[in-house]
Amino acid sequence: MTSESSTSARLTGSAHRLDGKVAVVTGASRGIGEASARALDDAGAQVVLTGRTTSDLYRVAAEMSHDPVVLTADLAPAGAGTDLARRILGEVDGVDVLVNNAGIPMRRTPVQLTEADFDLVFSINVRSLVMLSIGLAPSMIARGGGSVINISSVAGVHGPLGRVAYAGTKGAVDAMTRSLAADWGPDGIRVNSIAPGLIATAIWEEARNSVPGLVDDLAGQIALKRWGFGDDIADVVLFFASDASRYVTGETLVVDGGMARVSASNAPPALPELQD
Repeated sequence: MTSESSTSARLTGSAHRLDGKVAVVTGASRGIGEASARALDDAGAQVVLTGRTTSDLYRVAAEMSHDPVVLTADLAPAGAGTDLARRILGEVDGVDVLVNNAGIPMRRTPVQLTEADFDLVFSINVRSLVMLSIGLAPSMIARGGGSVINISSVAGVHGPLGRVAYAGTKGAVDAMTRSLAADWGPDGIRVNSIAPGLIATAIWEEARNSVPGLVDDLAGQIALKRWGFGDDIADVVLFFASDASRYVTGETLVVDGGMARVSASNAPPALPELQD
């Protein structure tokens, strides 16, 4: 067997394992967070699940195999990220993987947006994310490095209508991802972000069930012609958490089926020179 084929076998197997690792997932009670927590547990990690809904956190933890830890937390108040880091390190000896998934959506036009709205969405989506990361980084360094995975949004890549504050938080997350990657690279901590597109989570459940044609209309705007699901993001989380991405840091990976950057219209091109 050549060295090249040996490397290939390792990348498709053990490189994705997280046995003996400790992973923290915020917003783990549903959606992308739940799917990510399950994927990390399946890969062998002990998972610390955090979120606001205690019953849902225990529901997810009950189906895990590697001694999961549940910590209820509201990340909106000042100091919440720092406090959660302290509580996590009171439960586990250290952290190898952090998935910053907790966040809130916000649709406000510039006329509708208030300072209270702005402060709320930035407190959860930005401030708590960076302060939790800073609070857990020393334990990662002590364990020889780690991986921070920030769940951003396609809203940070293009300009969505009526989401100026929300898009601003996701643009900030992507920028901080790059900066933290520079700060912590020498310590062996990789920092990357994932920008999901249309994902069929609880946020969309009511609209998907009640608005006629919504599911198909929005799918038609996506190159792959379907919505994403939690597992579509969780598999990328696992990639960034594992040694499969050991030489990747400071990146924002858009996972949206081609919605943001690929033309997805079924209509023929308007320019004659582009037609057959």
